[in-house]
Amino acid sequence: MNSPTRAVFLDHASLDLGDLDMAPLRQAFSELTLHASTPPAQVIERLQDAQVAITNKVALDAATLAACPDLKLILISATGTNNVDLAAARERGICVCNCQGYGTPSVAQHCLMLLLALATRLPDYQLAIRDGAWQRASQFCLLDFPIIELEGKTLGLLGHGELGGAVARLAEAFGMRVLLGALPGRPPRADRLPLHELLPQVDALTLHCPLTDETRNLIGAAELALMKPQALLINTARGGLVDEQALADALRAGHLGGAAFDVLREEPPRNGNPLLAADIPRLIITPHNAWGSREARQRIVGQLSENASHFFAGAPKRVVNG
Repeated sequence: MNSPTRAVFLDHASLDLGDLDMAPLRQAFSELTLHASTPPAQVIERLQDAQVAITNKVALDAATLAACPDLKLILISATGTNNVDLAAARERGICVCNCQGYGTPSVAQHCLMLLLALATRLPDYQLAIRDGAWQRASQFCLLDFPIIELEGKTLGLLGHGELGGAVARLAEAFGMRVLLGALPGRPPRADRLPLHELLPQVDALTLHCPLTDETRNLIGAAELALMKPQALLINTARGGLVDEQALADALRAGHLGGAAFDVLREEPPRNGNPLLAADIPRLIITPHNAWGSREARQRIVGQLSENASHFFAGAPKRVVNG
């Protein structure tokens, strides 16, 4: 049964490409208005008389919440909550719920895809074929770029929650040894190595931790210098975890076997980024699309509707400002 509420999805196009079943979300409310995107100047106007705001990246700050007195629930169609003033929402009695774990299979396979692409030099071989190098080869095969096997190599993980655990299982299926690193600000654990001990041991490092004041620039010039000269760095978490200029410098200098990022400090990178320079070797950038399989996006629809129904039933779920 629909709850007698009006809900507004402020940036629906960030989730649905026309390939999702939105019925579960429509059934959660008596009225649901979908906006493909919402510029900052129109947020307050569009949320007037709405009891529920749904947002992926549209910012809901304290001033916006104060100007929307009917709001009772904010549903974030993602895990990150940095676009919502959680303290202001709590002060106004607005419950904020996010979505969790929806993209684990998608992001984990993307992470391994990036690792495999670096290990097999896939971009280099694709470019060589486009340039006619194979066509001109004197042998049946082209082996201009050294290929490495993942079996027997050591993978370091920074962040071993649901996603990190999924990546670890996939890496172990390729025969890799997995080591876990300690994160700053976390209690010490016997199975977590400090960075200065972890980094020199790994053949590849992959990041799966949140971006906080403690983890910002977690991997900088000093940390990169501790890694093996042919080590690989994968980041499908947050761009701010890595000093991007330091990484660009390290790759240009030939220190590191390669890097692959699905995230950058600013997204989209309208103001440029050190990692977008054309002269950086052994670097793969994907446009923060690791999470975006249709299956993962449909799970978000399910979790949004579930969060709404639990809230209206008096048992809120996935509350992030409780």
